[in-house]
Amino acid sequence: MSDSSPAPVLEIWCDLQCPDCRTALDDLRALRGRYGDRLEPRLRHFPLEKNKHAFAAAQAAEEAWEQGRGWAYVEAVLGRVEELGREGEPFLVQVARELGLDGEEFDTALVDGRHILIVDADQAEGKAIGVTGTPTYVIGGERLDGGKSQEGLRERIEEIADRLLAGDAH
Repeated sequence: MSDSSPAPVLEIWCDLQCPDCRTALDDLRALRGRYGDRLEPRLRHFPLEKNKHAFAAAQAAEEAWEQGRGWAYVEAVLGRVEELGREGEPFLVQVARELGLDGEEFDTALVDGRHILIVDADQAEGKAIGVTGTPTYVIGGERLDGGKSQEGLRERIEEIADRLLAGDAH
C-alpha cells in the first residue's frame, strides 16, 4: 500500500453568508475527524446573489488563506452569518483581527479587489458543473447538492471517499 497517491479531494461549494453552509461545517468536522489527512477538503466559492455580503466574504476568506488561517476564518464567519448579514465588511475585518490576522490587509484587499478573480473563477466553474445552491459537494466526479437538504449527504460522501481510498475508483 503506497502512501504516494494523493488524498481524494472533497470540494465544498460554499456561500459564507448561507446558514445551510454553517450546518455543513458539522459534517466537515466529522469528516475531518474520520479521515484526517486522507481526505482533502477544498473550499470553493459560490456566493449567491441573494446574500449581499457573500461576495466580499469569499474575498476575505481568500485573504485569510494567504495569511495562513483559511479554514479557521471560514468557520468563524460561518458561525456568525447573522452578524455578517447585519454588519457586512466591517465584520469581516473584525473576525480577521479576532483571529490575530492583519486586519489592515483585509481592509485593503476588500477595497483593491485583489481576490475577485479567484472568486469569479470559482463561481463560473461552479455554474459550469451545475452548482445551483450551497452547500454543494463534489467528490470522485459526483456532485451532491446540499442546497435543499443535507440529509444523508455525509454518509454518501463517506461511501465515495471509502471507495476512492480503497482504490476501486476505476
